[in-house]
Amino acid sequence: MILSRLAASALTLVLLVTIVFFMVHATPGGPAYSILGQKATPEAVRQLNVRLGLSAPLWKQYLVWWAHLLEGRLGYSYLLNRPVAGLIAAYAANTLALYLGAITLSVLLSIAIGLVQGAFWGQWPARLIGAAQLVLYAMPVFFAGTILILYVAVKWRWLPAGGIADIRHAAPGVADYARHLILPVVTVGLLGTAGLSRYFGAAVHEELGKDYVRTALAKGLGFGAVLRRHVLRNALRPLVTILGLSFPYIFAGSVLVETVFDYPGLGFLLWRSALSQDYPVISAIVLLIGVLTVIGNLLADLVNGWLDPRERFE
Repeated sequence: MILSRLAASALTLVLLVTIVFFMVHATPGGPAYSILGQKATPEAVRQLNVRLGLSAPLWKQYLVWWAHLLEGRLGYSYLLNRPVAGLIAAYAANTLALYLGAITLSVLLSIAIGLVQGAFWGQWPARLIGAAQLVLYAMPVFFAGTILILYVAVKWRWLPAGGIADIRHAAPGVADYARHLILPVVTVGLLGTAGLSRYFGAAVHEELGKDYVRTALAKGLGFGAVLRRHVLRNALRPLVTILGLSFPYIFAGSVLVETVFDYPGLGFLLWRSALSQDYPVISAIVLLIGVLTVIGNLLADLVNGWLDPRERFE
């Protein structure tokens, strides 16, 4: 199962990177205009394109990029003049902290909310939860982030409005980093909870209607114990699957969140690189997203196989 998933994923990654490579190169302008700024005369642009290797035919640039990739080289950022690998590593740690916090918050809230929604399916608590889920699911991530900044940071002054640390401190501590991380994590986590908790609630409702639940209740086991010991484990499988498939959407949301909160993560780097048409950085980040998505889907399959042994060989 693992080998078949990896083979299909490798082909998907090749197609993904190929499409992105040709799309970013097809956009008008080029990185030379961003680098040169007001000095971007036609002759200066031509000379810079020759130096960067952008004057070669597109198919040749594509083959050179793959050759460098197979050698483990991601190239240099045109705009920042730094190795792409080091640049991504510097920003990836911030995004990893944001992701882990947001996913942890989203999963914990989804399990708690889904258990209540599934247990009271069709009744007013479930309807109230469903209405809140619909509102959060339809809310644009940049709007939610802006609202949190407006009230929590500006009006009530509970938390900082953006950035990663207080620039007034020469050596910010862990507590300072954590304070700056709360609002981005809550923004991504709450909006992710809207969809995940709905799926989990439906799964809990479906499990509660099965024979093993009725048998456990008939034997005298309490409803809460049935939820914890039996229903929870079986209802987690669709949640794990959705979580593995939702990684690209979470990252897409984090691009806006990191921009709104001025948070220096991979999403912010991708947005800035797209504006300046920094091709090596864009291609490397998209490749990284694809690889992490493949790993997420594979981990979801493995966890589902652990939760339900019948799926290990499907």
